[in-house]
Amino acid sequence: MKLAVMQPYLFPYIGYYQLVHAADKFVFYDDVTFIKGGYINRNNILSNGKAQRFTIPVPGMSSNVLINELNFDGNVRKVLKTIEQSYKKSPYFKEVFPLIETVLNDKNRSVAHVCAKSILLVFEYLGFNKESYYSSQLEYDRSLSAADKLIAMTELLKVSAYTNSPGGKSLYNKEYFSSKGVELSFIEMDKFIYAQNSEEFIPHLSMIDVLMNNSKADTVNLLTKYKLV
Repeated sequence: MKLAVMQPYLFPYIGYYQLVHAADKFVFYDDVTFIKGGYINRNNILSNGKAQRFTIPVPGMSSNVLINELNFDGNVRKVLKTIEQSYKKSPYFKEVFPLIETVLNDKNRSVAHVCAKSILLVFEYLGFNKESYYSSQLEYDRSLSAADKLIAMTELLKVSAYTNSPGGKSLYNKEYFSSKGVELSFIEMDKFIYAQNSEEFIPHLSMIDVLMNNSKADTVNLLTKYKLV
């Protein structure tokens, strides 16, 4: 059984979804500080053949405030209109746009909740039910080091392996995790392309772009384009 842990992001790029797909259990790390200028509340879509940033405002956001203490602004009409205009001619617009509306219009404006929903609802759409948790709801020692917090979560959730994003290679040591009885691996996304409405393929856009341009079956196939090292 594999565990993965990641801060909740809003419709992130497909690599995030691959990390969730690779794990048997997933924890949304919401009791850590908000990353101002990061991708928790924004991402890029394809508009007129170019990457375009969309952002949902988070009143009071600060790198001194925990993610689970913040809420999204309720006015998302402009963002939804931008997404609609950018993808209304895409092959899977009719199936995917209602999903996006459901996420962004959720009455629960908690940043952690809306971001988690942008992950989990996509997996439901694709036919998966993922076992997920919020770290704020887990009973673990929050005074531990970053690595030991993750190891504590594996113990709490009764898994023996932990998978991290590539950025963790400089932070976490396989030998140290192994000494604690946890097998550590890192996910690496394969290179791939899919049909886009652009002259050249633009990688690492929001999952919105993947869903708008690919069938459910093709999207599921793209989720498997990774290796664990």
